[in-house]
Amino acid sequence: MAVVTLSTTLKNTMLTAVRDALDSGSGAGVIKFYTGTKPANTSIAITTQTLLGTLTLSDPCGSVASGMLTFATITNDASADASGTATWVRFESSDGAPHIDMDVSTTGGSGAVQMNTTSIVATGPISISAAALSL
Repeated sequence: MAVVTLSTTLKNTMLTAVRDALDSGSGAGVIKFYTGTKPANTSIAITTQTLLGTLTLSDPCGSVASGMLTFATITNDASADASGTATWVRFESSDGAPHIDMDVSTTGGSGAVQMNTTSIVATGPISISAAALSL
């Protein structure tokens, strides 16, 4: 596999486009936590996966600098929709358009989104303390 190195300027341009996509729509974007297998891409409909809960991004969702999109405050879900093991998340704009899917793992694992526990309990909280996306 070839290694590609991007300039910081290009990284910032690409991440600004990601930020702007998440901020499109009339309100704040969201992060939805799911069970099951992550679809191959964001254009594939969610079928057998269970929605565990939804966190709300700030609007605007964050800032871009030095090749990194750093998310602003993310509002926790105080009452999860269902119980299950979070295996992936989908970032959507407020109009429901899917933009990013990421694997989830416990802290120190291989997931792009890491949590203290991936075991979600219905009516319990779902939270993340910080989030960033880099290229």
